[in-house]
Amino acid sequence: MKSCNFNYHDPDSVSDVISLLNRYENAKLLAGGQSLVPMMNFRVLSPEHIIDLNQVEKLFGVTESQDQLNIGSMTRQRTLLISPVVQNRTPLVSKALEFVGHDQTRNRGTIGGSLCHLDPAAELCVVASAYDAELTVTSHGGDRQIPMSDWAVDFLTPALSHNELLSNIQINPWPEPHGFSFLEYARREGDFAIVAAAILLAIKNNVISKASIALGGVDAGPVRLVEAEKLITDQSPGRELFKEAGVLAEKIDAMSDVHFSKEYRKRLAGALTERALQNATEQFKGLSDENG
Repeated sequence: MKSCNFNYHDPDSVSDVISLLNRYENAKLLAGGQSLVPMMNFRVLSPEHIIDLNQVEKLFGVTESQDQLNIGSMTRQRTLLISPVVQNRTPLVSKALEFVGHDQTRNRGTIGGSLCHLDPAAELCVVASAYDAELTVTSHGGDRQIPMSDWAVDFLTPALSHNELLSNIQINPWPEPHGFSFLEYARREGDFAIVAAAILLAIKNNVISKASIALGGVDAGPVRLVEAEKLITDQSPGRELFKEAGVLAEKIDAMSDVHFSKEYRKRLAGALTERALQNATEQFKGLSDENG
């Protein structure tokens, strides 16, 4: 099946993109095209106007400051995967990207495209939740900040108006050293996860001082396990503690679909949470040993 006819626009500045969004109501933004193009071919979407973002240089790249990483929304997944800055400052992002699609899709896919498509199991959405990312949305009225916790409004629906553009993603790196882990269960390598778990752990004197636990594939958007984070904070890491966190993970109100039941997803959430917490702890201990 072929897509419907559409008008193609190729702006080279953010202001031109915003002008086009204000001018045309039935318009879609083209980033990597990994989701938009198939949906158009199957007539799930029939936009009258396509606004291509690939010439807007301001939306590309990674910049760092002492306490923040700024990632342009059009930055390719491949660029993030091989970036030394990302690997050093936000290693959980690099780890999660190993699970995203395949080389061919990572070469075209963008971080902004993934966040805006908002597939429930998208790895970058889960990681953005774990890092408490702040998203900059640009419109004719200027910029506004949206915390990742408020990003998912509904299934495949971010908190974005039709005349707004996701322009930047801000991530606050965790102090080094810290433990991290990303695990997912999928049918095949490169598939979206059935359930995914992203973990960040700060450990000092064998006590967890800070924890972040995020799940994907269980709801319309990523889910933070706040109660499990509270449970393990100020405790010494260990298998029994992490087993209790896994039990809490199984209590989430997971979604069901034609592929998997909510009960199956809940069991996966518990198992992956427990295992990822253990992996993050072991990874932290390895870093500590290396640093002497």
